[in-house]
Amino acid sequence: MRSEHQDISIVIVGEAGQGIQTVEQLFVSLLHKMNYYVFSTKEYMSRVRGGSNSTEIRAFLLPINSFVDRIDILIILDENAFAHISHRVSDDTIIIGDESMVSSISHPHVFSFDLVNSAKKIGNMVYANTIAVGLLASLFHIYPNELKNHISSFFSHKSKKIIDDNIQAVNKGLSFGQTLSSSIAISKQGKPSQKTDNPNPLLLLNGTQAIGLGALAAGVNFISSYPMSPSTGVLTYLANHGKKANVFVEQAEDEIAAINMALGAWYTGARALVTTSGGGFALMSEGLSLAAMTETPIVIHVAQRPGPATGLPTRTEQGDLQLARYAGHGEFPRIIYAPGTLQEGFFLTKNAFDMADKYQIPVIILSDQYFVDSKYQTSSFLELDKKPNHHIVKTTSSYKRYELDQSGVSPRGIPGYGSGFVCVDSDEHDEYGRITESSQVRKQMVEKRLQKMQYIRNKSILPTLYGSIDYDTLLIGWGSTIHTIEEARKQLNDNTISFLHFSQVYPFHPKTEKYLKTADRIITIENNATAQFAHILAEETGFSSDAHILQYTGHPFSVETLVQKIPETIHAMEGKK
Repeated sequence: MRSEHQDISIVIVGEAGQGIQTVEQLFVSLLHKMNYYVFSTKEYMSRVRGGSNSTEIRAFLLPINSFVDRIDILIILDENAFAHISHRVSDDTIIIGDESMVSSISHPHVFSFDLVNSAKKIGNMVYANTIAVGLLASLFHIYPNELKNHISSFFSHKSKKIIDDNIQAVNKGLSFGQTLSSSIAISKQGKPSQKTDNPNPLLLLNGTQAIGLGALAAGVNFISSYPMSPSTGVLTYLANHGKKANVFVEQAEDEIAAINMALGAWYTGARALVTTSGGGFALMSEGLSLAAMTETPIVIHVAQRPGPATGLPTRTEQGDLQLARYAGHGEFPRIIYAPGTLQEGFFLTKNAFDMADKYQIPVIILSDQYFVDSKYQTSSFLELDKKPNHHIVKTTSSYKRYELDQSGVSPRGIPGYGSGFVCVDSDEHDEYGRITESSQVRKQMVEKRLQKMQYIRNKSILPTLYGSIDYDTLLIGWGSTIHTIEEARKQLNDNTISFLHFSQVYPFHPKTEKYLKTADRIITIENNATAQFAHILAEETGFSSDAHILQYTGHPFSVETLVQKIPETIHAMEGKK
């Protein structure tokens, strides 16, 4: 087993439809309640049932929030699942499963239990999941009464019989776990308090929830989307809270309708969000240009997955950055945020609405499957009680929707608020919004729209530097790679290596170049095949990356991969000198 000074990595593997997510939700929320730091993420196939899915749960006494290949405890809930995960199994891994599922596995640490028959005796095979939770709880020395109370609370919306059956299942798991206490030693030394009357002050959230909460804090009151994994969670999150938060939710017939509905909502004064993935965003390109020409604000959340076409619809990749940067015909300003932490997910989403509203531009929030599905703890979000800023004017009879202004931002009125006429058009137009083909007016309007970029750049978010300010090697990452790169950097324990994280990937703040000038070598780390961010970095700053570490398997980087790849890349560059 791992040392008491290291975290425990648990992986649960089984078929889709078998209830693995229930095990994750039950056990992660239990560890959180017991004041452990936890991190969980999942990988799943694009099918309703069958296949092999897995969930990783890390638990420690210190904050942890990144993916590792290492498996300390492997729970097998399907006989075909081991082959799917076997490349991550080491001689130190503890393998636990039903007798029928692990009997053929040749490994020094295999423990079999009668999980399936025990679940059937309780009343349903699904209770094998709850038995597994009880077994894990026993290994973490969680008191039976605490576990029973947690189960009762978790299933409080179910019938008394289901609650009682689940309690019986976890008790069975506890008894199984007690037989392993001498073989699997998870130290109690330094263990957090088990007093649940002192609740954990941290929030346990995933990326979907952070983005949803950020939208609510920004005053979103309309969302129109067509379901597309992995973005659908934001739609369902706002739908679940829509009535209480006064959010109108529309599942559109397609992505084209979704963005046009949202533009119509913004035109009338609403704050609208569209959530989609790469394929859906591709269909929205014309709507994106419509937003630019009419100078109508729009906020679009794009949760990336591997393409082209359907690609790997339930996996992760950072492959849509250039799509977000260049989508739409014509030339117009935009902002692209790429949250990597839950705090960034919340505050960047909130900021996206304010910037879209203020500058009357499209703002894109670029996440990915790994970000939206990963769950861990974060401190509370401040400023929740601050009301959003609405940049809407009351019109007069002399109102000009596209009045020329040095900032490029014209006063935005909405129909019915004031005595003015609010005219917008997708054709080129004059200051009043009326169609024109005047070359002089065309030139003025293009320059007016592009002038916004000067002000937007100055309000852009500077990247965050991790490590020493006296570095030779500068690692550069963006979005969801932040925690994995930073954990790898810390493990390397080399003060000459620092890490620069970008949460705004377009445009860059003018002071970004100061970080790049200091580096002897720049290495970009991206979950794509063509180093898309490195190209934007060179375009925006004139600084080219010296090397890239790229992954495009559909899986996130692991800490172990980067601990290996970073020194290898540096040594390879030094060898070329």
